[in-house]
Amino acid sequence: MAAARFGILARTFSTSVAAKQLVQPPVQVFGLEGRYATALYSAASKEKALDAVDKDMKVFSGLLKTDLQLKEFLLNPLLSKELKQQALDSVMTKKKANALTANLFGALTENGRLSNVEGVIGAFETIMAAVRGEVLCEVTTAKPLDAIMKKELESSLKAFLQPGESLQLTLKVDPSIIGGMLVSVGDKYIDMSMATKINRYTGLLQQAV
Repeated sequence: MAAARFGILARTFSTSVAAKQLVQPPVQVFGLEGRYATALYSAASKEKALDAVDKDMKVFSGLLKTDLQLKEFLLNPLLSKELKQQALDSVMTKKKANALTANLFGALTENGRLSNVEGVIGAFETIMAAVRGEVLCEVTTAKPLDAIMKKELESSLKAFLQPGESLQLTLKVDPSIIGGMLVSVGDKYIDMSMATKINRYTGLLQQAV
């Protein structure tokens, strides 16, 4: 019975599903994680369950960040798929997750793809942000920005937005970039870090020797 159920799940969320069978999301997400997220979005769209599935994915994302024991259990390559599925079934039941959410995690388990779970969640979040007209933006600086600099940055980034869109900004600090910033907004990536400039100039100098 379990094998049959897993077979159905694997087919339902197969990464080789023909594109014409999918409800295409408003933004493309790439890679293996993107294919699973797109399949989930398509299935939830057809079942008119996007809000419920989106809520489930947020809940599970939070669990992976706060329940390290659960995360280590699911990612442990020495444990069987059956044990992992039992744990997931328990979590999904307690959280009253939508059947489509449970199916996705069942497919990831059966296909040995639980190591990609955070990437799948992230890809689905990107799709849902686009559905809501949100543009995800991540800015990494060497030092934390003060309030004035943050306000100026937000004002500049809004130039990338289309009418009706809103900016969802996440700030990160990484001293290794030395100075400048790394900006990821929508499908655009801009590297203005001092570390990259130094590496570029160093490379040019080495070529000139």
